[in-house]
Amino acid sequence: MVLLVIDVQKGITDSRLYNFEGFLRDARKIIDAVRTNNVEVIYVQHDDGPGTGFSVGDVDFEIADQVAPAESDKIYYKTINSCFGNKALAQYLQAQEDKRLMIVGLQTNFCIDASVKSAFERGFQVIIPVGTNSTFDNDYMDGETTYRYYNEMMWPERFAQCVSVEEAIAIMEN
Repeated sequence: MVLLVIDVQKGITDSRLYNFEGFLRDARKIIDAVRTNNVEVIYVQHDDGPGTGFSVGDVDFEIADQVAPAESDKIYYKTINSCFGNKALAQYLQAQEDKRLMIVGLQTNFCIDASVKSAFERGFQVIIPVGTNSTFDNDYMDGETTYRYYNEMMWPERFAQCVSVEEAIAIMEN
């Protein structure tokens, strides 16, 4: 099993997110549990390109301090929504014998959704711990409605197994 921590970057990890404090608490719980259980953690950062303010070298691009990677964690960059757009990461994950991916991060309706569906299409068993992804209000739905749409309607029984944080930890321990 691998844990992907997607786009929890300084420029978007703030109180504008739906359930911000709960998201951080639950994401940290999962990250701590995978480290305790010797599960690999891979961080993915979205790069909008030079001059955008959200690229390599920009403060907003950096991983949020609240979920900072350990020195041994791998970090990959991507320039499209799905983390599978990074060919090196896609190849690395495909080479893993265990085809379970646990995914946490930002934003539910963009990079998390694209990565969940891309992983599913590649034959991975995707596990989403409840409360470990979030997003902002948008022109069509508030953050809570967007979160609930994906986590309660779109992904379960289609693309991912959406489970409680406790269930996710139990899966890691087995």
